[in-house]
Amino acid sequence: MAQVDFYVLDRVDELARNTLACRLAEKAWRLENSIHIHTMSETDAKRLDELLWTFRDGSFVPHELASENNEAPISIGYGNATVTPRDLLITLCDEIPPFAETFPRVAEIVSSDADCRLKSRKRYASYRDQGHQIETHKI
Repeated sequence: MAQVDFYVLDRVDELARNTLACRLAEKAWRLENSIHIHTMSETDAKRLDELLWTFRDGSFVPHELASENNEAPISIGYGNATVTPRDLLITLCDEIPPFAETFPRVAEIVSSDADCRLKSRKRYASYRDQGHQIETHKI
């Protein structure tokens, strides 16, 4: 079973959520992990692709949009695309991606928006019912 960490932000905005995804990806990469960040749409994936270049002055986070031949340690995908398992899945989706079971660690990022929290509670219950180890971190 995977270790699932819920990162609960005290902010409502989507930029804060995406920035935390970038910070987590950078930290995991520096610890020599491979990472997949999963978004809900192509637009969201491209926005995150751009943000990974600019979220922090002086940062370099090697990444690429997901494809069949990903070589970068961080891939960004969306929708129901097939994903090669990596060390960490960072999800910015409303539902658990169908391939989440193939990852040993999952990071769920939740804003303080009421709708986002409601959907995250459903994901939390689903992970719990599947027997995953869950931790919550208030940011």
